Amino acid sequence: MSNVTISAADVKKLRDQTGAGMMDCKKALTEAGGDFEKAIEHLRKKGQKLTEKRADREAKEGVVIAQVNGDKTKGVVVRLSCETDFVAKNQDFINLTKSIADIALNEFPADKDGLMALNIGDITIAEKVVEQTGVIGEKIELAGYERIEATMVAPYIHMGNKAGVVVGLNKASDDFFDAGRDVAMQVAAMKPIGVDKDDVDPSIVQKEIEIGKEIARQAGKPEEMLERIATGKLNKFFKENTLLNQAFVKDGKSSVADYLKSKDPELTVTGFKHIQLG
Repeated sequence: MSNVTISAADVKKLRDQTGAGMMDCKKALTEAGGDFEKAIEHLRKKGQKLTEKRADREAKEGVVIAQVNGDKTKGVVVRLSCETDFVAKNQDFINLTKSIADIALNEFPADKDGLMALNIGDITIAEKVVEQTGVIGEKIELAGYERIEATMVAPYIHMGNKAGVVVGLNKASDDFFDAGRDVAMQVAAMKPIGVDKDDVDPSIVQKEIEIGKEIARQAGKPEEMLERIATGKLNKFFKENTLLNQAFVKDGKSSVADYLKSKDPELTVTGFKHIQLG
């Protein structure tokens, strides 16, 4: 171990660069003989070891950030996960998630792998996640990334950064943006699986038809009636699980589609992205 004197100013400088604890920074600088680059490398190796050690841990807590660009035509949702709620509420962890979301919005990579390969400072986001595992002492992972483009995109972050939504609309105005935020809140609350029935995966539709038939069959309904009964149940499924057909939660009377039409007869949702913790 080096006998180089490590000043408090050096420790603070390394802490500001990495976010690591004061004692960890002092130890890293001491072992690196006062060399900042070697000390940072030491902290990253510590993170790599912890990443491997905690690979089987569950990281169900974390922070979800949803945001849009200046002209509200692009939006992203990013989830950075950790093991405990204590870490998730730490402002440094929240700020790191926001920084990653900023990069995602500016660079707009096609997928999570593309986002992980982008730089945050002088290292990649993937390396930063490993580094923070060493700094925080918990499993940290970039658990989710989604993006959307539309004529207008509105975001919503659920209380405590537990979920994030971005909703794309086919028209743009300040009033429509507020309506889009209402619809984004709807997505967070009601968790639709598609915009409309045509947006639902055919395999899900077929499964619901088969379930409807089986329920009717067990209820003793004639075989020739099963298809019609299953179709009726399927329509109810679409009403409950597709965004435009759901009852609008703010009034409970009109559908989301009708709410948007009250703003403009042609206003509708072109798509949405939703990420939540858990």
